[in-house]
Amino acid sequence: MRALILAAGLGTRLRPLTSLRAKAALPVNGEALIRRIVRNLVRQGFSDLVVNLHYLPATVAGVLGDGSDLDARVRYSWENPVLGSAGGPRHALPLLVDGDEDPRAKFLLVNGDTLTDADLHGLIEVHEASRDTRVTMALIANPEPEKYGGVIVEGDRVVGFTRRGATTRNYHFIGLQVAERRVFDELPDGTPAESVGELYRALLDAHPGAIGAYVAAASFHDIGTPADYLKTSLEIAAIEGNRLVGTNAVRVESETVLTDTAVWDDVVIGRGARLDHTIVGDGARVPPGSRYSGCVILPAAGRSPAAAERIENGLLIAPLTPAAA
Repeated sequence: MRALILAAGLGTRLRPLTSLRAKAALPVNGEALIRRIVRNLVRQGFSDLVVNLHYLPATVAGVLGDGSDLDARVRYSWENPVLGSAGGPRHALPLLVDGDEDPRAKFLLVNGDTLTDADLHGLIEVHEASRDTRVTMALIANPEPEKYGGVIVEGDRVVGFTRRGATTRNYHFIGLQVAERRVFDELPDGTPAESVGELYRALLDAHPGAIGAYVAAASFHDIGTPADYLKTSLEIAAIEGNRLVGTNAVRVESETVLTDTAVWDDVVIGRGARLDHTIVGDGARVPPGSRYSGCVILPAAGRSPAAAERIENGLLIAPLTPAAA
């Protein structure tokens, strides 16, 4: 069974970080998110992979290549315009089913902005237990209903979806699913479409019981916003050992103190700087003696500050958690 990793998105909620890299290319404790996802797929026996690309595609392809160093075969599905969470799989169908005309031909769909250790074989077994099921979503108990929209489950079936803040019991989709080609076949190729908010709601209306629920006891790490990204990076560093400071053309001068701070590539941090709970993006030059806390630091060249952002010392400074969030 092949897998499609959804990595074409614009990463709007991750701005300004995604002005430098696509979200799947962000380094999480020293390793690009897309490589971590591929490594987990290969560990569970899935090595024939497709990655869809649109926004800053070179940042993803540049760190992943053909996947051979991870014991994977990686091919790319290019999108222009970006096609969304349903339009993307429709466009990639020829790579995913390889001429198999069976409407029940199956593949994995994997979000390119989350990390989880859910059992993929358990997900597939649940899907294959019913011929009525066309999609099966991996779910966990909703960890933050006030932050995440939810999935309503009855028995082993998805029966609906809720917006964030719902008080009814719901589950959180963790970015893994098994899908059959018949779910996407009738979509016009090259037309943007969304899955949960559009296609799956229509599927439930037309075929109640067509979406299965695999409720897992699995870890889940979100990369949705800059604050989420740093939180996940710190959690992974606590497990693996701290590799938050990049090793590619990075210079941290003496008497510098970095606390809970992620440093990307081609960065210079001047002597005596103190950074706390901060993300320093590619190419930044942080002056000696600087003091920054709870923010994102990027080179300012060519960038106009958005609301709550500022430019100083040639750097764009953005709050890690905007006041409106």
